[in-house]
Amino acid sequence: MSESQEASSPVAGIGGPAACVTKVELRVSCKSLLDRDTLNKSDPCVMLMVQAQGQWTELDRTEVIKSNLNPVFAKVLLLDYYFEEVQKLRFEVYDIHGTHSIGTRDDDFLGGVECTLGQIVAQKKMVKPLLLKYGKYAGKSTITIHAEEISGNNGYVELSFCAKKLDDKDLFSKSDPFLEIYRVNDDGTEQLVHRTEVIKNNLNPVWEPFKVSLISLCSCDEDRKLKCLVWDYDSRGKHDFIGEFYATFKEMQKVSGGNKVTWECVNPKYKLKKKNYKNSGLVILTDLKLHRLYSFLDYIMGGCQIHFTVAIDFTASNGDPRNSCSLHYINPYQPNEYLKALIAVGEICQDYDSDKRFSALGFGARIPPNYEVSHDFAINFNPDDDECEEIQGVVEAYQNCLPKIQLYGPTNVAPIINRIAKQAAGKEPIKDASRYHILLILTDGVVTDMADTREAIVRASYQPLSIIIVGVGNADFTDMQILDGDDGVLRSPKGEPVLRDIVQFVPFRDFKTASPAALAKCVLAEVPKQVVEYFSHKVIPPMCPVLDSTPNSIANTPD
Repeated sequence: MSESQEASSPVAGIGGPAACVTKVELRVSCKSLLDRDTLNKSDPCVMLMVQAQGQWTELDRTEVIKSNLNPVFAKVLLLDYYFEEVQKLRFEVYDIHGTHSIGTRDDDFLGGVECTLGQIVAQKKMVKPLLLKYGKYAGKSTITIHAEEISGNNGYVELSFCAKKLDDKDLFSKSDPFLEIYRVNDDGTEQLVHRTEVIKNNLNPVWEPFKVSLISLCSCDEDRKLKCLVWDYDSRGKHDFIGEFYATFKEMQKVSGGNKVTWECVNPKYKLKKKNYKNSGLVILTDLKLHRLYSFLDYIMGGCQIHFTVAIDFTASNGDPRNSCSLHYINPYQPNEYLKALIAVGEICQDYDSDKRFSALGFGARIPPNYEVSHDFAINFNPDDDECEEIQGVVEAYQNCLPKIQLYGPTNVAPIINRIAKQAAGKEPIKDASRYHILLILTDGVVTDMADTREAIVRASYQPLSIIIVGVGNADFTDMQILDGDDGVLRSPKGEPVLRDIVQFVPFRDFKTASPAALAKCVLAEVPKQVVEYFSHKVIPPMCPVLDSTPNSIANTPD
């Protein structure tokens, strides 16, 4: 058995205000579908539509099941679930005729239903009647939709099955076998997990490897019973039963070092009637690859520390701090924009740093004692220890610093980015998920050293670092958008792309009338994803295994 780690979408943003994103799997089945075919039964397929800006677009569709009015579809429909959004969905069922495209004829349409993803998630299992056009019921047709969340401590497994000496069910040729795996739920019901492809005319089939999430396979309970059925395919939908066996994921994990796991495929009727009956063949698991899916919270709960650094623009364009029009003016009754942004972001980040000490740097000012221009100085004027106690300590250092410096220029931020990237890299190669860095840059204008900044960001994208830039004041920040990779891939002047998008730029003026939480939510929204992307790229799991309340959960098995 081999195992690797992969990253999931973040399950939560930092500190609550950020968006909560979860992957949800939908499985679909139908009952009592209308029969549109004259000679055979309908060949149904379900199309999943999503609504965006009032328009319905196809997101995914199931496989086509031949000649079946009560289909159970094996294809999993995967969606991102956003708690704070209304996500409208529409499921449309069609009878597929050969290569005809869906919806080309009215009689292809077997019914549809509209709902929201939130409704499905809340109910976990939703049964709805199918409706034809103009709200008319499609007979007694219903659609059932099961929702399962792929949680942070979940993952997926890749399984490789083959079989030997299966019973021959065909008169003039050999059987056309396929395998179905069902999860047996706590209430005794069975949920289809996977259906393999059909191997034509072969009593010793080797099925293609397939991937399935652990939550779908066994609800992350390795002792949960799995019912496995082998069938001989029939194009009319009347498949012949070959045999069955029961397994658990715990048994499957015995595949390792070339060892295989074998089950006897048994037909219960034959076992009762035939004296010398042994089995209807053997089903063999030849390989199992376990892939862990880790979320942002897995890394945080595993002990990853978020090191927060703030870099403040002290260039002359901010205005004289003694003047009330200055962006650096200290108003005893109301914090300026620099302080508002610093406090909004810093107060969230400080919850993820155990020592609550933060580096506070400045750039673009003449500093004592020689009053030479510096683009990388500690605002507490201690070059050996630039850290301040908690966010309040950063605020005090900022206020104490202003009377001692001369605002100057230009606006060069590459030196500070290079400095923090070097700190993030550390002296030794990064081997665990113990730390991640966030650099908050507060500036009142477009950076002067754009080429050097782009180069610095490309280099920094290989380190455990995210950069947040907040534009303070009313300057034209159009050119700063180039640093935020949302509209394309940021490249160095030589054309080298960033390894991953690590920069988020936000103008503070967009949040002047909003709450501090709104600013924090916006600027920190991408950080969880960036954390997971970094450690995923390095194939580094959380430091501690993620525990689950279920005694035999997969999460409790050591990596």
